[in-house]
Amino acid sequence: MNDTNNIDYKAFIAREDADGTFTRAIESKNTNELPKGEVLIKVKFAGLNYKDALSANGHKGISKTYPHTPGVDASGIVVNSSSLQFKQGDEVLVTGYDLGMNTSGGFQEYIRVPANWVINKPNSLSLKECMILGTAGFTAALSLHKMELMGQNPNGGEILVTGASGGVGSMAVGILAKAGYRVIASTGSNSIDHLMALGAKRIEDRSFANDESGRPLLRSLWAGAIDTVGGNTLATCVKACKRAGSVAACGLVASHELHLTVYPFLLNGVNILGVDSAETPRPLREELWTKLSSNWKIDNLESYSVEINLEDLDEYIDLILSGKTTGRVVVAMN
Repeated sequence: MNDTNNIDYKAFIAREDADGTFTRAIESKNTNELPKGEVLIKVKFAGLNYKDALSANGHKGISKTYPHTPGVDASGIVVNSSSLQFKQGDEVLVTGYDLGMNTSGGFQEYIRVPANWVINKPNSLSLKECMILGTAGFTAALSLHKMELMGQNPNGGEILVTGASGGVGSMAVGILAKAGYRVIASTGSNSIDHLMALGAKRIEDRSFANDESGRPLLRSLWAGAIDTVGGNTLATCVKACKRAGSVAACGLVASHELHLTVYPFLLNGVNILGVDSAETPRPLREELWTKLSSNWKIDNLESYSVEINLEDLDEYIDLILSGKTTGRVVVAMN
């Protein structure tokens, strides 16, 4: 058996230059450079997320130290494990925690991580399907889970998904539809066929969920919402939500600011739910992955993704930052 502490491999690396600019390139690394951890994984697939693109562009609020390999999602095969939970040959996945943030991430052929970050691959999902879902699908599932804890159910009315053409939005549309909800998909892109195939019942322009009247309350238009956009769109989701509905806030592609009055909460009992998927406790993480692989499993998952190689990653980072991707982008390792 090869020495697993001395394997050369390819990695996508972002570097900070002396003038403060950032460059990205594929470079050679060795497994002895990886951080400490109980489980060494040969990466087969990784998912590209908006957060990864920010990290690759030098966003110090996400990744503080460079050079750095982004990638908050990875799936692959255990090469070596000092934990009794995993053995060589196990198919596993890692999403969230500190992977790809300040810990060397999934955009490389090997990762080494703590055992408590690792989840066994569900039997009914392939390694690629796990990455099509990835943090995006898991975040959407956690959003719905929290909404249902507050009483949301399919009989209550339509659920709005904002930023529906993006990674989290697309997965939210598909998961909600599988869970029996009628979905309104709000998007600024021309992706009607994509969203209808995922199960959306109505497609609306992004302006539908971007009220600019300044009114503190609006006529009820949906029973709940999963918002990936933030800013005024999130405010609109709350102001136009039906009585006792819930709005899951899980993104900020438009803005991190939120301007609201207390009226939606005091008069309509609307719940705004924060969704932080990265630090989800392992028991809940496993429960949600079970749902994602069974009754919440999206049909024909591969058709809602594009597969690229490490060599294509630089281009797709720019595309996701400019909002020009639809669905999920999966990086396949050679």
